[in-house]
Amino acid sequence: MLRVALPEARAGAVETVGEIAPGDSLMADAEWPLAEPASVTGRFSGAGEGKFYWKVRIETVVRAECRRCLTPVDVPVRVALGLVFSAGGDAPEDDGCYVIPPRTQVLDLSDAVREELLLAMPHFVECRPDCRGLCPRCGANLNDGPCGCAKHTDPRWDALRAALPPRPPDD
Repeated sequence: MLRVALPEARAGAVETVGEIAPGDSLMADAEWPLAEPASVTGRFSGAGEGKFYWKVRIETVVRAECRRCLTPVDVPVRVALGLVFSAGGDAPEDDGCYVIPPRTQVLDLSDAVREELLLAMPHFVECRPDCRGLCPRCGANLNDGPCGCAKHTDPRWDALRAALPPRPPDD
């Protein structure tokens, strides 16, 4: 899939092209499944002794649910990244580098793609900006029209309502 021979990358930049299918086990634990294959294109090159730089672009569409009405929504995800890989254990964990295990000759970039794709997925999705959501009592989708539930008032406010002057009738 997305594998790079490190000796080849030390000699010069290597073009990386790959795809992650919607049903791939790599994305099995993702919150939202892929609706389309994830397209991965990039350029992997040496960046000094034991270090590599991967300029990559990932594009896909994920299937999510609207956070208000639970309607399925397809959301495009496009991310362009510059990732650093460091050979051996000389890279600190908190500097954002991906560590290349010792004696690795062919590096599999799939895990890095998976991690970056999961980080790029949206946290909240709405089917549209003016989504009215679901009725909290009957669960009807309020985007389809009123649900028919009787207007509910909280009885805890009755004493305060009684203290207010009467409202003039609407004409």
